[in-house]
Amino acid sequence: MLLLFTLGTVAQNAITITVKDAGDNSSLPFATIAVNNKNFIADGDGKLVLQQQTAFFMVGYTGYKPQKINVQPGVKFYRVALVPKPEVLKEMVINASNPAHDIISKTIKRKQGNDPQTRLESFKYKTYDRLVVTANPDSLSGKLDSVFAYEKVGRRFMKLDSTAFKFKKILSKQHLYQTEKVSEFKYNKEQGLKEEVLATRMAGFKQPLYEFIGLKLQSYSVYTDKVELFETRYAGPLADDALQRYNYKILDTVSLENRQAYVIYFSPRRNKKNKLSGVLYIDTANYGVAQAVFKVKNVMNITSTHYFTYQDSLNLWFPDRKTLNIVKGTNKADIKILGEIIKFDTAENPEVQREKEPTDYVYVYSESNNFDKEYNIPVSIQRTSVAIEIKENAINRPEEYWNRFRRDSLDVRSIKTYATLDSLVAKDNWEKIIQLGRRVLNGYVPVGPIDLDLRSIVKYNNYEGFRLGIGGITNDRLSEIFRISAYGAYGTKDGQFKYSLGAAVRVGKFSNSWIGGSYTDDVKEIGSTSFATDKRVFKIYDPRPINVSTFYNHQSWQGYIETKLFPKTESMWQLTRSRIEPKFDYTYNHSGHLYNVFDITTASVAIQWNPFSNFMQTPNGRIEIEKRFPKFAFQYTQSVAGVLGSDFNFAKVDFRTEYEQKYLNGQKTAFLFQTGLAMGNVPLTHLYSTSPNNLDKNGVIARITFAGKNSFETMYFNEFFSSRYLMVQAKHGFKRFTIFRSIKLSPVLVSRFAWGAMDNLDDHTGLQYNTLEKGYYESGFEFNEIFKGLGLTAFYRYGPYHLPQFDRNISVKLSYVLKLF
Repeated sequence: MLLLFTLGTVAQNAITITVKDAGDNSSLPFATIAVNNKNFIADGDGKLVLQQQTAFFMVGYTGYKPQKINVQPGVKFYRVALVPKPEVLKEMVINASNPAHDIISKTIKRKQGNDPQTRLESFKYKTYDRLVVTANPDSLSGKLDSVFAYEKVGRRFMKLDSTAFKFKKILSKQHLYQTEKVSEFKYNKEQGLKEEVLATRMAGFKQPLYEFIGLKLQSYSVYTDKVELFETRYAGPLADDALQRYNYKILDTVSLENRQAYVIYFSPRRNKKNKLSGVLYIDTANYGVAQAVFKVKNVMNITSTHYFTYQDSLNLWFPDRKTLNIVKGTNKADIKILGEIIKFDTAENPEVQREKEPTDYVYVYSESNNFDKEYNIPVSIQRTSVAIEIKENAINRPEEYWNRFRRDSLDVRSIKTYATLDSLVAKDNWEKIIQLGRRVLNGYVPVGPIDLDLRSIVKYNNYEGFRLGIGGITNDRLSEIFRISAYGAYGTKDGQFKYSLGAAVRVGKFSNSWIGGSYTDDVKEIGSTSFATDKRVFKIYDPRPINVSTFYNHQSWQGYIETKLFPKTESMWQLTRSRIEPKFDYTYNHSGHLYNVFDITTASVAIQWNPFSNFMQTPNGRIEIEKRFPKFAFQYTQSVAGVLGSDFNFAKVDFRTEYEQKYLNGQKTAFLFQTGLAMGNVPLTHLYSTSPNNLDKNGVIARITFAGKNSFETMYFNEFFSSRYLMVQAKHGFKRFTIFRSIKLSPVLVSRFAWGAMDNLDDHTGLQYNTLEKGYYESGFEFNEIFKGLGLTAFYRYGPYHLPQFDRNISVKLSYVLKLF
């Protein structure tokens, strides 16, 4: 929701200054405006809202003649047109075609000596951070009042006629929202940087939304190759290749803490939309960054400012304060969210005026202040596997604790914000609703001490028909250290009842380690590959299993340990004894002995490793707050004959890696590589089918079903099996665009390749299939969400396994995206 708010006009005594080029009327970004011996910097459009009272102000810009402007009573807007002059840089002489490039080049070369994380052996400090969603009361006069209708029985909330978003029960005499946080940052070169949250408070919530705390609103360092603003990464202006990406221009020299600094404006060389621009204040002596301003203009206009203090004993500029402003920007079209329309001005037609609404007067402001700084002292960091750790008592700090860290006491509006929102959220049970929503998105509905499993209610496949059932797991209301899980299901086509019952005990809270066991009598698709660490994602519908018809029954006893003990990993250790009965025509010939039913005992370990992601430890568990790629999954399975009656010796090794790259223009590229190797006496039920998703019917129309996510859409069910295989998938999604009114396209180009081979081919009888030694190829398009969530996919099969009948190589499927919000 923070994405929707925008900066309104300011107090009535403020003036707005816009600086232009007198020749071509173009904006002069980040012009210097001097007021009462204090310098202010305009934004990327040459605009500054000045709230200080003054009789006059000076406007300067490198290469232009400065101007003195007298402030006139009652005049709120000043347009200043500067006249160009030969560029003269004050207090510096550099022999180069572009002096700013030389300064930036030296700054990049000296990063190691100016970045605290590379210069210092260790440091630690505390930070007080406050974020508010607010608006100036004068700007909102008459706007928020319309949120309420007055009746004889009292005040009733009503929907705004012209608004783009429901501002629910927020009064004009308070902030719309606010949150506070106190953290301690610790760093040493061996263990890296970690944030420990000592206190956190969110208006209206007894227990904070921990996902919000993990949001990356601003970069920690200005020296990194990537600068992050509101969960989006941009090429940094001080990256090693920054001179190839940005243009630089000297604006001025200023004095900061009695040290001279160059003021350098940077802007992207190409494709300026959605790109970073800003100003760097570079120390003229040591070339360290003394201040930095980053700005992005898009649907949101974001301005991030980093302030530093000079540590004379270290000859180092150290982070002191950060601010963040988020305002509503421009967009080609309005946005629909939570059932409401958010209206935007368009950059292409700035002259088109629309009626202002509440979202045009609201903005997000965040400020963090550092204190208790210590350098090059012994710093020990515990639990380095998480980047952020929220202490157990962080959500229960008294007001006296907060007052120790606030630079200024909370004003009347801030105090009332907490009081009002605490009351409103409690009255409408918003905290419970959010907790319910979080569980529903994971596939559960809490009913007292039990979370009912929505995934167990109804499914469909060609073997069971409609699978109707019920399942659930106990939650923390029953116990935080013990859980019981169970489900039961009935297939309308096969007429069989399936069930499972399990229990587990938690043996480690920080690592979320559980020891458990279960018994299951159910069916499973043959040749399927799954990693034990994969999350059971909740889906309203799961399209691929609809078409599956070959299953085997397994009656399994299992003991397991699941843990997040190892850094940035999640692992599952299992010992399973299963009785397997194929539910199709199949016989396995092992050393002359024919098996239609067999017993298998396996020991397995599965590890999911996300080495580039960042994690946050909360009192409720661990959260992946920054998902980065590549990610890796590994699984090893060993079956030993004779152990608990096992019939076969075999081993399986499975590996998967995923990579995603999102671009600022809305496009996305994704790669998937997966491979598996089965060695020994492995029945067909436990080999690999490489995820086919095509019905063996004549005619393209007869084969239309729903498309899968990573399945081979032109490969027929049970067409290929392998004892070793590899598959590669590449996807590139283009930016969504409108064809006509409600008809839109989100095209995705997809290519897939699979190779496989089969050992001991003659050991498997009954089911006819091929092998993949020649390599399987398919490519096509996904056109998702064409209309009301409904989409279409089209794929073509080519290469060595291209079929003689042309239409048998074509697959057309439906796709559907259900948007809950």
